[in-house]
Amino acid sequence: MASPTDAETSEMISARRTESIDAPSISKLATPLTEFLFGRVNVINLIEKSLLAVTLSNEVEEILGHAAFLDYPNVAGVEPDAWVDWLMSSYELALCNPLNTLFMHYFVAKQSYSNGCAREIIRTMFNTIPNVHFCLLMVPSGVQPDAALSTVFKAVPKRRLQKNADNPQLFICHRHEHVPILHIREAKVEDHDDLMPIFARQTDVLVNTYGEYFVAEMIEAQNENMKCIVAEVAGYAVGFMSISKDFNIDILNDCFELAPFHGLKMPHPSDEVKRPFAVYSRSATPVTPVSQSDTMERSISVTSHVSKAEAEVKEREKEKILGKEEEGKERLASQTETRPLSAAGSEEPLVKRRLSESQASAVDLFSEVELARSAASQLSMTSEKRTRQFPKPESHHSLREEQFVPKYFGENNAFIIQLFCIDEKYEMRSCDFLPKAFELFNDRKYCIITTPFMVPEFPLLQLFMRVTPKLKSTLSQELYVFSSLGLLNNITVRFANQHDLVGVENLVESLELSKNLLADVRRFCSAYRDSDGTEIQVFVAVVAGQIVGVAVLRREEYIEYIRSHYNIEDFIYFNHHRREEHAHLHHYALNPMFKTYSKFFLKEILRLGNKTSIYYPLYPSYATSQHVEKHSLVNALGDMVPVRARRQIDYPIEILGDNIPSDRVLQNQEPYALNHINRKLVLEPKVTINARIVVVGASDVGIAFLETFSFCPHLRFNNLILVSPHGLPGEMQPNVLRENMRATSHCYDQKDFAYMGLRTWVNVVYGKMTAIDRHKKHVTVNGSSTVPFDYLVLCTGMQYYMPTPTGADVDLGVSNNDLPKDKPVRRYEDRLPDNVFLINDSYDAAVALFWIEDNILNTEKTIVIYGHSLDAYTCIQTLLSSGVSGGQIILVTPTVNSEVSCFNNPDVEAVISESLTESKVIIYSDCILAQWSYSHSNSSHLNSVSFTTPSEPVTIECAVRYILINKYILYICYSQNV
Repeated sequence: MASPTDAETSEMISARRTESIDAPSISKLATPLTEFLFGRVNVINLIEKSLLAVTLSNEVEEILGHAAFLDYPNVAGVEPDAWVDWLMSSYELALCNPLNTLFMHYFVAKQSYSNGCAREIIRTMFNTIPNVHFCLLMVPSGVQPDAALSTVFKAVPKRRLQKNADNPQLFICHRHEHVPILHIREAKVEDHDDLMPIFARQTDVLVNTYGEYFVAEMIEAQNENMKCIVAEVAGYAVGFMSISKDFNIDILNDCFELAPFHGLKMPHPSDEVKRPFAVYSRSATPVTPVSQSDTMERSISVTSHVSKAEAEVKEREKEKILGKEEEGKERLASQTETRPLSAAGSEEPLVKRRLSESQASAVDLFSEVELARSAASQLSMTSEKRTRQFPKPESHHSLREEQFVPKYFGENNAFIIQLFCIDEKYEMRSCDFLPKAFELFNDRKYCIITTPFMVPEFPLLQLFMRVTPKLKSTLSQELYVFSSLGLLNNITVRFANQHDLVGVENLVESLELSKNLLADVRRFCSAYRDSDGTEIQVFVAVVAGQIVGVAVLRREEYIEYIRSHYNIEDFIYFNHHRREEHAHLHHYALNPMFKTYSKFFLKEILRLGNKTSIYYPLYPSYATSQHVEKHSLVNALGDMVPVRARRQIDYPIEILGDNIPSDRVLQNQEPYALNHINRKLVLEPKVTINARIVVVGASDVGIAFLETFSFCPHLRFNNLILVSPHGLPGEMQPNVLRENMRATSHCYDQKDFAYMGLRTWVNVVYGKMTAIDRHKKHVTVNGSSTVPFDYLVLCTGMQYYMPTPTGADVDLGVSNNDLPKDKPVRRYEDRLPDNVFLINDSYDAAVALFWIEDNILNTEKTIVIYGHSLDAYTCIQTLLSSGVSGGQIILVTPTVNSEVSCFNNPDVEAVISESLTESKVIIYSDCILAQWSYSHSNSSHLNSVSFTTPSEPVTIECAVRYILINKYILYICYSQNV
């Protein structure tokens, strides 16, 4: 809220980020003095390249003020990557650096509101970027800022020995004059009266649970292992934090991937932190989700943002507050119980972690590179070696490998935030609590905080790193970790040099493609470019002389392809970016301890490299090594935004002649999912949503749902989960015959799945949902494992099923007329014979085609296709195309009540019938399954099937049978008693 200068009454003014559509209104606010101070400015171009652009508007959306901030001065002749030395040598400044300084490049305001707008914009800037402590304003020599800016900025004297006396004048604005750092001290009982109104405004759970004086009781209960601190402003307590050394660290290690933080323990000689040598050749983690036999609510000291706290969570906190840890342990033991939902021996599903969970740490959860390398070796096989037409589809069970679990034996090296609350007015300065917390517990290196899944992320959490939960975790909390190293404010980013090779090698030695990364670093240090002349840029992040981050970029050479194949203009205007300002990210690694500075690292890469946009491709798992090995899996995916692919035009090249698009647009590249970040986005926070959203079924609707959530540029969903028997579609190597075996819905194809890259954002549980517990909010997968949810989305679609034989005695010549009328068709519930296939997705089609190649091709065995859907006819076409003789195929169509076929066109039906006849495919119509018999040599294989017809029964000896007759909806999805 800002008040006008000359107006008699104040009005509500809101601050927001500037959009390009605001440019005309902003230009109208400019005055002759504005041009004199800042020069002639292209407002749209400035908005496009600003790190932060703030606009103030009133209740009717009238723009009252605007300012743009960048991380380098608007001084001709001073390069963005060289301003620090120039500034220090020209002016009496000593503390400004790229981490704590921004420059105001433009300011306009409605005249009657100018003073209030200037103050409000500066306050908004400091609140938005907590690390910034100085805002600088450069104006031409001999010129003074206007009245509004003069009230905010103070002049900085020039150095006497400077060579150029015509340097512009420098003015500075300090944080402490607008949004001061909070004073943090140890709490006193007297603070109770100041703090209770803050708690009362956010929640009444604590008072109802623990009484009116719970804050005073906590403060009185302080000891060497539990401390309470408060934030003080003008003598009043405006924030409260309770921290403790006592929590169950072993449970956290059981439930979360804490290896990057050494298990939150001190180093110990007996620690087992190195995995045995092994090559992980699959992208799946060999860990199952929560088993029913392991199900229990684990009780530890839990932290919640008070505004969204839950009573049951606070009960656990009270145990810690009152020192009743033993009671908590007894309660934990009493909660341990098992509830098996199915018979023993049920298959546990496999889970594949989303790629954006990668932490680029000493622990690699999976290897996409090895999977891609394996696929590439298959593609490079010679025709003599590749004898199979249909490769064997890889079952997800074959992906299971033993995962190394590190063990730690040292002392606890962390403390936990038990309770935290702060006045909304000061919540952007929540970070000021952390230095005091580490000062009180200076023997601990990590601070942790846990929150329930449904609690929205608050400003304090944005400084912490979310820890990836283990797949067997049963803890209904999210865990965040902050390292004391994150308090260091001396991080610098610069170009790499020869002396950095050892440090970079130590940083990335455990990562995939580390050799390729190091090769690029050496190439940069020796020649600054590839052998073909492509520019390379390598940056390192350094803290206290140690390299903690590295990034490798090249100039983006395929701008036209990106612009024509992806909706990149949803995020940038190409006309305002020069070709050399686009960069292609190949490698990026940052020590998890400094995850807080991830966006600062990206910002500095853009500044030092004179770039405005960065692109990172993520190729599908079956991509060739030629593409994949050039890109390591970066741990900055969460900071980037996914870009949707464009629908492509099928250009009639022969008709267009000389008017065809350029070759860069028409070239056929291997499809990939594109991720992007630019100067506008680098400091824009995402809203994190930790709610567990479980999608059951990889149908078109389910994929569309996941796509919509994944492509929200300003939202980050940490717990999107897909439950499907065969995982995400489009993960197998492309095969035209396999895809043609089923009629397509034309919603998605193989390229669409590659363009989306859902595996980046979605965790996949391989299995079939067998039950839903709506009260306890979990689904049971494969009858043995549970997947908890906060929101459940059922998109199972419809699947083909095996009808139960009627049991009619064909030896007696029974016909359809002899069967009971209006008897419903029942689904066959037992295990299907090995040579009976239901084709519901691409994986089923791949299995069927593999079986056909192994058992049918080059033989005279018979294939029976039982169905009347369009899939039945596409299946026949695929079999004919794969080399099966038409005489080996028998199409059996069931009795249908409708006179309309799947083609709904008599002319099309006639053509199809004629084509089948020419191909010598045998057709039986109006048939109902009566019996089947098993082979004498193999009890799991069908030997023959019998059908009743309107006349005489038909018995067919067959080697394989496809069921493409009726589809059904999964009953348990909508049953009310499960």
